Amino acid sequence: MKHFSLGGMALFAALAIAQPVSAQTVKVALDSPPDAENSGSYIWAHAFVEHLNANGMKAQEFQRGALGNEAERLDQVASGLLEVSMSALKSAGTLDKYIFGLYLPYFFKDMAEVDKALYEGGMLAKINAGTTPKGVRVLGVDSVGLGAGIFNTKHPVKTIADMSDLRMRALDESQIELYKAWGANGTVVSWAEVPNALQTGVAHGYLNPPFVPMMFGHTKFIKHFTDARINPSLRIAIASESWYKGLSAEHRKVVDDAVVVANKANRDWLAARSGILAKLEAAGVAVVKLSEEERAKFKAASKPAYTNGLLTPEQIAEWTKAKDM
Repeated sequence: MKHFSLGGMALFAALAIAQPVSAQTVKVALDSPPDAENSGSYIWAHAFVEHLNANGMKAQEFQRGALGNEAERLDQVASGLLEVSMSALKSAGTLDKYIFGLYLPYFFKDMAEVDKALYEGGMLAKINAGTTPKGVRVLGVDSVGLGAGIFNTKHPVKTIADMSDLRMRALDESQIELYKAWGANGTVVSWAEVPNALQTGVAHGYLNPPFVPMMFGHTKFIKHFTDARINPSLRIAIASESWYKGLSAEHRKVVDDAVVVANKANRDWLAARSGILAKLEAAGVAVVKLSEEERAKFKAASKPAYTNGLLTPEQIAEWTKAKDM
């Protein structure tokens, strides 16, 4: 386990001094602006916090970045310094790769299929079997919007051939390999550096759900979106395992019930996202609906991502069985 930076420790200590938070307060670190209209992650976090507060457990939301970056929050959760963090899937993936089944392109049809695999198929329990020994429990998986598509600053992407002159912002090396499979190039860029990368041409675009450029102010330079429905757009809520296990049976039930409430609030929010593409167009981003023929080409080209070393063939088979059961 990496230790979070001295800067992160100082930030955490300063925050604790500046904001009186009792030892009983459940701190929930947000990973997006507190936007109840556009942020599915915030919907989940807010419903979770509200349920705790309504049932005898004091809880408080902390603004995005207030308790550190992704890596720092992961370390704080694992160390028991932070109770709950809204985080990226890859945070849990650094502890155990099982969760990367949720990354596979064109694998899940929709969020209902994700939920089926996680809960009926038992995959959330298998994820936690790998992460809880390292101090982190995945409480839930939240949707942050409609399926991920292709944003770029240069031109419409109507076919896979249109990717050839694009250099895309990547989360990690596995996403760079996906871009290569599509005939494009990729470069790893931190989220904080994305606006500058897009404006200077270091990167020409990224993969994200439709709401992202509007929430983060990128519509000034992002002008094209292809509704490619690559995979469900997901984040996770992680909790300190030492905190969770240290709860009384009564309080643990409150937390478990809060997860159920938060999941429902998030899924209800997702069901109302049908008008998001029109909002994107109104913000000045041209939307391309990928044809089924071209989507099939993207899907076929993406197959190498299933064997790039993130998961074993046996693990992929387990994910397949869980979603298709």
